Amino acid sequence: MGLFDKLAGWLGLKKKEVHVLCLGLDNSGKTTIINKLKPSNAQTQDIVPTIGFSIEKFKTSSLSFTVFDMSGQGKYRDLWEHYYKEGQAIIFVIDSSDRLRMVVAKEELDTLLNHPDIKHRRLPILFFANKMDLRDAVSSVKVSQLLSLENIKDKPWHICASDALKGEGLQEGVDWLQDQMQAMKT
Repeated sequence: MGLFDKLAGWLGLKKKEVHVLCLGLDNSGKTTIINKLKPSNAQTQDIVPTIGFSIEKFKTSSLSFTVFDMSGQGKYRDLWEHYYKEGQAIIFVIDSSDRLRMVVAKEELDTLLNHPDIKHRRLPILFFANKMDLRDAVSSVKVSQLLSLENIKDKPWHICASDALKGEGLQEGVDWLQDQMQAMKT
């Protein structure tokens, strides 16, 4: 760390870095959401399915986010747990129009919440009920019920209806996450 970095840190000018895990089933919109959160000049035009994981960064007014965008394909979900210890927050993305796979999303969420590296930590979890623009989409309230989010008592959580393609609902979620991280003094 250079002198200017140290000075900026002491003066409170340096943004705190937060490590976020972005999880959810494949094709739920994780990569599209993370892409929309980056500055417009850094956004990718063509989104392709994530293989394994990718690391992306974006900033808010007071925090610098490093996001581990994890593949949601079945064969890669076992990799998620290798990143739990480093995570300081979780973004969990749900395709609100895919009622058939909502059960699988709930199973993955339950597995995540019961993992030893997550279970006893007070990590904020931001849920995006994504793809609200689709005709078959269920409301964020219904997604919350289907995932039994009311049972999460030991972690702060919030659910936002979102349309990642248009960027709708994303800022509300990131604002909530930023507030949570600042309250936790990360």
